[in-house]
Amino acid sequence: MIIKTTKAILASEITDPLLFKHRRQIIKGMIGTLLTGAGVKSVLANDNKPTWGDLPKADVLSQSLTVTPAEIVKNHTNYYEFTFNKTDSTSLAQNLPTDPWSVEISGEVEKPGVYHLEDLLSQQSIQEYIYRFRCVEAWSMVVPWVGFPLASLLKMVKPLSSAQFVKFTAIYDPNVMPNQKVNAMLEWPYVEGLRIDEAMHPLTILAVGMYGESMPKQNGAPLRLVVPWKYGFKSIKAIVKIELMKRAPITTWNKFSPNDYGFYSNVNPAVPHPRWSQNSERQLGGRFFMPRRQTELFNGYGNEVASLYSDMDLRHFF
Repeated sequence: MIIKTTKAILASEITDPLLFKHRRQIIKGMIGTLLTGAGVKSVLANDNKPTWGDLPKADVLSQSLTVTPAEIVKNHTNYYEFTFNKTDSTSLAQNLPTDPWSVEISGEVEKPGVYHLEDLLSQQSIQEYIYRFRCVEAWSMVVPWVGFPLASLLKMVKPLSSAQFVKFTAIYDPNVMPNQKVNAMLEWPYVEGLRIDEAMHPLTILAVGMYGESMPKQNGAPLRLVVPWKYGFKSIKAIVKIELMKRAPITTWNKFSPNDYGFYSNVNPAVPHPRWSQNSERQLGGRFFMPRRQTELFNGYGNEVASLYSDMDLRHFF
């Protein structure tokens, strides 16, 4: 599905294009012939270079976005299961086994089950989605994700009318994730959630790669959620369970500190974090003296998603 919009974003607001030199060319066409048997495994395995075919771009407010350099995105990650250091997770995450990988889908659906990731991918149309990514810590980047709409997966398993929320659970593997064994700050495994209409929105995707390659382990391989109008911690990594629910799930950061991290966590410059303002953001990869970018409501995707919250007080339901 091609999502067409008309909103343009000024080049002065985004990452310096001179810093981005080595992006792989992503070509047009489906990759259905690649997403079978060994073809899928070569895409999912992080030990080898993947063989993504030429992919169509989903035109989602991306015409004027300049992508953040890949090496910055790959080496600036919050992955607290491994470490609180943004750079060390790049090396620590390489010990996480990601092939084979299965996702358990359960709850208010007609077709629950445990699905092999390659089987799920074989039924999807993979595209490139260039999205702004805004962290709750007030830094931002622009990432070319490779993935497919979450809605297409949910439609495949046929949600029941009683399904009002979607719960996502990340992998729990304390043998390779040190903080799951020793860190008591957060409860593991990592859990996130969306309202069903948010999950079904065409901007919400499940990503299996970025920059035309398979997803790096430190960035959430082999399957992560991406919700571009919400703060980054909502985009849960290494998903192993998807459950459709009647009531809102208890999510990791909201449980840890509900006054700091709301269930919705929509990007909103008018709602500060208790310890810092959300009015502006530091753009990763920008020039040294580049001014901070003014943060937009819904991270700039308001025309597409504001109607989801038309009857809500966004200060109360933050």
